[in-house]
Amino acid sequence: MSRIGRLPVVIPAGVTVNVSPDNVVTVKGAKGELTLKVNKNISVAIVDAEKGQEVVVTRPNDDKENRAMHGLYRKLIANMVEGVTKGYQIGLIVNGVGYKVSKQGKKLVLNVGYSHPVEIEETDGITLECPNEKEAPVGIDGAKVSILVKGIDKEKVGQFAANIRAVRIPDPYHVYGIRYADEVVVRKEGKKNSK
Repeated sequence: MSRIGRLPVVIPAGVTVNVSPDNVVTVKGAKGELTLKVNKNISVAIVDAEKGQEVVVTRPNDDKENRAMHGLYRKLIANMVEGVTKGYQIGLIVNGVGYKVSKQGKKLVLNVGYSHPVEIEETDGITLECPNEKEAPVGIDGAKVSILVKGIDKEKVGQFAANIRAVRIPDPYHVYGIRYADEVVVRKEGKKNSK
Protein backbone atom coordinates (compact mmCIF):
# COMPACT_ATOMS: atom_id res chain seq x y z
CA MET A 1 0.00 0.00 0.00
CA SER A 2 1.24 3.50 -0.84
CA ARG A 3 2.30 5.35 2.28
CA ILE A 4 1.06 8.63 0.83
CA GLY A 5 -1.91 7.24 -1.08
CA ARG A 6 -3.54 5.51 1.87
CA LEU A 7 -3.72 8.73 3.96
CA PRO A 8 -7.13 10.41 3.74
CA VAL A 9 -7.36 14.09 2.78
CA VAL A 10 -9.30 15.98 5.47
CA ILE A 11 -11.76 18.49 4.02
CA PRO A 12 -11.60 21.67 6.15
CA ALA A 13 -14.61 23.87 6.92
CA GLY A 14 -15.58 26.11 4.03
CA VAL A 15 -14.29 23.71 1.36
CA THR A 16 -16.50 21.52 -0.82
CA VAL A 17 -15.21 18.56 -2.83
CA ASN A 18 -17.27 16.91 -5.58
CA VAL A 19 -16.41 13.81 -7.61
CA SER A 20 -18.27 13.43 -10.92
CA PRO A 21 -19.09 10.01 -12.46
CA ASP A 22 -16.33 10.49 -15.09
CA ASN A 23 -13.72 10.86 -12.28
CA VAL A 24 -13.31 14.65 -12.30
CA VAL A 25 -12.58 16.08 -8.84
CA THR A 26 -13.73 19.66 -8.20
CA VAL A 27 -12.54 21.53 -5.11
CA LYS A 28 -14.17 24.86 -4.15
CA GLY A 29 -12.95 27.13 -1.38
CA ALA A 30 -12.60 30.73 -0.24
CA LYS A 31 -9.81 31.49 -2.74
CA GLY A 32 -11.32 29.82 -5.82
CA GLU A 33 -12.07 26.57 -7.60
CA LEU A 34 -9.79 23.85 -9.01
CA THR A 35 -10.57 20.75 -11.06
CA LEU A 36 -8.57 17.58 -11.72
CA LYS A 37 -9.25 14.69 -14.13
CA VAL A 38 -8.28 11.49 -12.31
CA ASN A 39 -7.19 8.35 -14.16
CA LYS A 40 -10.02 5.80 -14.60
CA ASN A 41 -8.10 3.12 -12.65
CA ILE A 42 -7.98 5.26 -9.47
CA SER A 43 -11.20 5.70 -7.50
CA VAL A 44 -11.88 8.78 -5.40
CA ALA A 45 -14.58 8.73 -2.69
CA ILE A 46 -15.80 11.19 -0.09
CA VAL A 47 -16.43 9.51 3.27
CA ASP A 48 -17.74 10.80 6.59
CA ALA A 49 -15.12 10.24 9.29
CA GLU A 50 -15.34 11.03 13.01
CA LYS A 51 -13.85 14.51 12.62
CA GLY A 52 -15.69 15.43 9.41
CA GLN A 53 -15.55 14.60 5.73
CA GLU A 54 -12.48 13.09 4.09
CA VAL A 55 -11.37 12.24 0.56
CA VAL A 56 -10.13 8.66 0.20
CA VAL A 57 -8.15 7.56 -2.87
CA THR A 58 -7.95 3.82 -3.66
CA ARG A 59 -6.45 1.65 -6.39
CA PRO A 60 -7.84 -1.62 -7.80
CA ASN A 61 -4.65 -3.70 -7.65
CA ASP A 62 -0.88 -3.58 -7.12
CA ASP A 63 0.17 -3.05 -10.73
CA LYS A 64 3.21 -0.81 -11.06
CA GLU A 65 1.29 1.94 -12.87
CA ASN A 66 -1.57 1.92 -10.36
CA ARG A 67 0.86 2.05 -7.42
CA ALA A 68 2.58 5.07 -8.98
CA MET A 69 -0.69 6.93 -9.62
CA HIS A 70 -2.19 6.16 -6.19
CA GLY A 71 0.10 8.45 -4.20
CA LEU A 72 0.28 11.01 -7.01
CA TYR A 73 -3.47 11.67 -7.21
CA ARG A 74 -3.85 11.71 -3.43
CA LYS A 75 -1.13 14.40 -3.21
CA LEU A 76 -2.61 16.40 -6.09
CA ILE A 77 -6.01 16.46 -4.36
CA ALA A 78 -4.36 17.47 -1.05
CA ASN A 79 -2.56 20.31 -2.89
CA MET A 80 -5.87 21.47 -4.37
CA VAL A 81 -7.50 21.57 -0.91
CA GLU A 82 -4.56 23.53 0.49
CA GLY A 83 -4.55 25.87 -2.52
CA VAL A 84 -8.20 26.91 -2.19
CA THR A 85 -7.80 27.49 1.58
CA LYS A 86 -4.32 29.02 2.03
CA GLY A 87 -2.96 29.50 -1.50
CA TYR A 88 0.66 29.19 -2.61
CA GLN A 89 3.44 31.70 -2.99
CA ILE A 90 7.04 31.56 -4.16
CA GLY A 91 9.55 34.32 -3.43
CA LEU A 92 12.26 35.32 -5.90
CA ILE A 93 15.38 37.35 -5.14
CA VAL A 94 16.88 39.62 -7.80
CA ASN A 95 20.57 40.28 -7.17
CA GLY A 96 22.96 42.28 -9.35
CA VAL A 97 24.52 45.70 -9.87
CA GLY A 98 21.84 47.95 -11.34
CA TYR A 99 19.22 45.17 -11.42
CA LYS A 100 15.71 46.51 -10.76
CA VAL A 101 12.21 45.10 -10.60
CA SER A 102 8.98 47.08 -10.78
CA LYS A 103 5.29 46.38 -11.25
CA GLN A 104 3.39 48.42 -13.85
CA GLY A 105 -0.28 47.52 -13.81
CA LYS A 106 -0.45 43.78 -14.46
CA LYS A 107 3.09 43.65 -15.88
CA LEU A 108 6.35 42.86 -14.11
CA VAL A 109 9.24 44.86 -15.58
CA LEU A 110 12.71 43.36 -15.06
CA ASN A 111 15.89 45.32 -15.71
CA VAL A 112 18.44 42.54 -15.28
CA GLY A 113 21.46 43.43 -17.38
CA TYR A 114 19.98 43.21 -20.88
CA SER A 115 19.89 46.13 -23.32
CA HIS A 116 16.11 46.20 -22.89
CA PRO A 117 13.70 45.67 -19.99
CA VAL A 118 11.98 42.27 -19.89
CA GLU A 119 8.20 42.43 -19.36
CA ILE A 120 6.22 39.51 -17.91
CA GLU A 121 2.45 39.74 -17.73
CA GLU A 122 0.26 38.11 -15.08
CA THR A 123 -1.74 35.16 -16.33
CA ASP A 124 -5.12 33.86 -15.19
CA GLY A 125 -4.87 32.62 -11.58
CA ILE A 126 -1.41 34.14 -10.96
CA THR A 127 -0.73 37.43 -9.20
CA LEU A 128 2.66 39.11 -8.97
CA GLU A 129 3.82 41.42 -6.20
CA CYS A 130 6.93 43.50 -5.65
CA PRO A 131 6.99 44.05 -1.87
CA ASN A 132 8.68 47.20 -0.60
CA GLU A 133 11.97 46.98 1.31
CA LYS A 134 10.41 47.08 4.80
CA GLU A 135 7.64 44.52 4.23
CA ALA A 136 9.62 42.08 2.05
CA PRO A 137 10.14 38.59 3.44
CA VAL A 138 13.70 37.35 3.84
CA GLY A 139 15.26 34.50 1.88
CA ILE A 140 17.36 31.64 3.22
CA ASP A 141 20.57 33.71 3.10
CA GLY A 142 19.08 36.89 4.59
CA ALA A 143 18.47 38.69 1.27
CA LYS A 144 15.18 40.52 0.74
CA VAL A 145 12.62 38.96 -1.60
CA SER A 146 12.02 41.12 -4.71
CA ILE A 147 9.14 39.24 -6.39
CA LEU A 148 6.26 37.20 -4.94
CA VAL A 149 4.37 34.83 -7.25
CA LYS A 150 0.96 33.93 -5.75
CA GLY A 151 -1.88 31.64 -6.79
CA ILE A 152 -4.06 28.70 -5.79
CA ASP A 153 -2.68 26.13 -8.27
CA LYS A 154 0.68 24.81 -7.00
CA GLU A 155 1.81 23.66 -10.45
CA LYS A 156 1.02 26.99 -12.16
CA VAL A 157 2.71 29.02 -9.40
CA GLY A 158 5.84 26.87 -9.60
CA GLN A 159 5.99 27.01 -13.41
CA PHE A 160 5.46 30.79 -13.50
CA ALA A 161 8.22 31.31 -10.92
CA ALA A 162 10.53 29.06 -12.98
CA ASN A 163 9.79 31.14 -16.10
CA ILE A 164 10.75 34.35 -14.26
CA ARG A 165 13.94 32.72 -12.91
CA ALA A 166 14.85 31.62 -16.47
CA VAL A 167 15.07 35.28 -17.56
CA ARG A 168 18.44 35.54 -15.74
CA ILE A 169 19.66 32.29 -14.13
CA PRO A 170 21.99 32.96 -11.16
CA ASP A 171 25.67 33.24 -12.03
CA PRO A 172 27.81 30.87 -9.90
CA TYR A 173 30.72 33.36 -9.63
CA HIS A 174 28.99 36.52 -8.38
CA VAL A 175 25.47 35.11 -7.68
CA TYR A 176 24.01 37.77 -9.98
CA GLY A 177 20.61 36.89 -11.40
CA ILE A 178 17.18 35.73 -10.25
CA ARG A 179 16.96 32.90 -7.73
CA TYR A 180 14.38 31.36 -5.43
CA ALA A 181 14.23 32.65 -1.85
CA ASP A 182 15.13 29.18 -0.51
CA GLU A 183 17.73 28.39 -3.21
CA VAL A 184 21.38 27.99 -2.30
CA VAL A 185 23.66 28.85 -5.23
CA VAL A 186 26.91 26.90 -5.10
CA ARG A 187 29.66 29.49 -5.53
CA LYS A 188 32.59 28.85 -7.88
CA GLU A 189 36.03 30.20 -7.31
CA GLY A 190 37.30 32.65 -9.92
CA LYS A 191 40.57 32.29 -11.84
CA LYS A 192 43.67 32.81 -9.77
CA ASN A 193 46.53 34.99 -10.89
CA SER A 194 49.55 32.75 -11.40
CA LYS A 195 52.74 34.70 -10.63
